[in-house]
Amino acid sequence: MRTVAGVVARNARADPNRVAFVEAASDETMTWGEYDTRSSKMAATLHAFEPGARVALQIPDGPGVHATMLACEKAGLVAVGIGARAGEREVAHLVEHSGARTLFRESPPATLVGHECPLGHDELWFLNSTSGTTGLPKIVMHTQARWFAFHDLADRVARFTADDVFCSALPAPFGFGLWTSHFSPAIAGAACVVCERFDPTVVLRAIERYRVTVLAAVSTQFVMMLNSPAIDEYDLSSLRIMFTGGEMVAYERAKEFEARTGASVLQFYGSNETGALSCTTPDDPQEKRLRTAGKVIPEMHVRLLDANTGADITATDTPGVPAGKGPTLCLGYYDDPAANEELFTDDGWMRMGDLATIDADGYLNVVGRISDVIIRGGKNISAAQVEGEVGSHPAIALCGAVAVPDATFGERVCIFVEMRSGREPITLDDLRAHLERRGTGKELWPERLVVLDELPRSSGGKVAKGELRARAQSPDAA
Repeated sequence: MRTVAGVVARNARADPNRVAFVEAASDETMTWGEYDTRSSKMAATLHAFEPGARVALQIPDGPGVHATMLACEKAGLVAVGIGARAGEREVAHLVEHSGARTLFRESPPATLVGHECPLGHDELWFLNSTSGTTGLPKIVMHTQARWFAFHDLADRVARFTADDVFCSALPAPFGFGLWTSHFSPAIAGAACVVCERFDPTVVLRAIERYRVTVLAAVSTQFVMMLNSPAIDEYDLSSLRIMFTGGEMVAYERAKEFEARTGASVLQFYGSNETGALSCTTPDDPQEKRLRTAGKVIPEMHVRLLDANTGADITATDTPGVPAGKGPTLCLGYYDDPAANEELFTDDGWMRMGDLATIDADGYLNVVGRISDVIIRGGKNISAAQVEGEVGSHPAIALCGAVAVPDATFGERVCIFVEMRSGREPITLDDLRAHLERRGTGKELWPERLVVLDELPRSSGGKVAKGELRARAQSPDAA
């Protein structure tokens, strides 16, 4: 059965001097031969731990974290991946709850190569946290099998070759980062540019320098790249695909990215837990590719469930909770029966936290999150829809919509915004005038506007909605 250790060894035998990883800012490289040998020597050091032990990693997102993850696999250990931006409270929770024997904040020392007892394809291989924005995270259990299955889906869409050059601007320990930096490049035998710290100018430079063909970035990141004054300084014509997602994809900005680069902007709809339930392809019409989450994936057996009763409402026009059962699902949450009861249906389907529709052609459309709805006077308002409308303003770089308490209506819509570089802060009247010109329904108009120098980010790189919600509770938020 396929494992990362197996494909790295294959690549090292075929061409040990070919580059496997390069760090975007420092240009540090690691060849396939070095990757294979370095990880084996680290694995010898890690044999001090018994097989199956958990080892926590909070290592910068360069070549070293991938060598360490592979070393854990070769030593038969379960790595606990922790984002570099995680706070000490979150780190302590993940280490304690996972039962990790130690925490590495840099790669372990390498010793002489010893006996290896690698983890298998279907064994528990990795633990990571949800990239949630509120409270302490849950811990997700992964096998390698699910990410090989995810790669197969991505390869069907993108047709990877060893001549591709990936650039994953994402934190390595999370789902999107795992498949775009640790799995797919290795399986394809392709080089991957990684980023110890995301910086739009550094990524733009790397695309030109290394002739990147496949870019992976959450929506926040590619919007920051578009907003960067440096975007006109670099040749981005090598790009053929950008995989994005992780949050709502703004149609206007995705369309702008395609126009600037010639690349197809694609996404897999899913989560760290589910993997992929639907995807867009280069063959989809642009309107479908950029305005929907793509067609449901047949082998994931996607259905829509009533948010209250759990009944299957796939055949109706009512928005429902997407759920799937197939090869990209995780094993569930580690040591958390209550959370697993919410995640899975009684018959084993895994639920998302969104509300969605599926049209007659099989395209899935996300209309909001169950937990990301603002209820104003009994009217449910999708925060994602508000963000999509507000984010179309030419002076706004990023935004996040949350509820603010109101004595009359229960909740009102509050929007936090980050301005583009060099643009003056806008007023609420300016924003409403823009939305009126767009023809945006008044139920989506924010009623409070807060301009911040920079929106807070979660450890997964998304806008930290939990921090915005907490701030919105303050009477002096505006």
